[in-house]
Amino acid sequence: MSTDERIERAREVYRQAVYGGDTSALADARRGLDALEADTALARGMILHARFQNAEDPVEDPDELPLFERALALYQALGDPRGEGEALFWIGCLHQYVRRDDGTAVPYLERSLDLAARAGDKATWSEALRHLGISAHRAGRLEEARERLEESSRLRREVGALPGVASNMIGLAYIAAAQDRRADAVATLDEAHAIAGAHGAHAIVRHIEEARTQI
Repeated sequence: MSTDERIERAREVYRQAVYGGDTSALADARRGLDALEADTALARGMILHARFQNAEDPVEDPDELPLFERALALYQALGDPRGEGEALFWIGCLHQYVRRDDGTAVPYLERSLDLAARAGDKATWSEALRHLGISAHRAGRLEEARERLEESSRLRREVGALPGVASNMIGLAYIAAAQDRRADAVATLDEAHAIAGAHGAHAIVRHIEEARTQI
């Protein structure tokens, strides 16, 4: 059911209850609005996260975490494991990317990974794998990091998220360089550049060029 349909459904249920005395659909209409609120809270949090990522001098927006936490609570109450897994991912991502706190982030990311895998949500599944790979890389567990990123890339290819594949390849290039596989690192960046360029992923291209200067 679309957003507009859920709202119109609630209006119709209201009319039935007030004018006709039929309250049988009130609970169902409320669930629909709870799902809408959860989706909206998650989307609002994502917009704030994107703003942080693209700011020259990024500062955490105090509304971001409460939005993701509200979405999580609503999805849990609705019994929606797919939504729950996505909300958990974003909470973990905030702790990792915004606050640089892997210790807090990893349990959220692991729970997200489990729920997304069981729900068959390859998009969230791939994101959780990517960020667990980042955590492993930071901790010096290079082989684990490589495996996480490669699995994330496989899932991203399956859902057609090729700019995301290119983004993962930057991490894989850094890992290759850290393992003294410089030729592999350069080749990986070349492939990532071709993918990103073909899909207009200009921000990824910039990150690739930054990686070239460091590898």
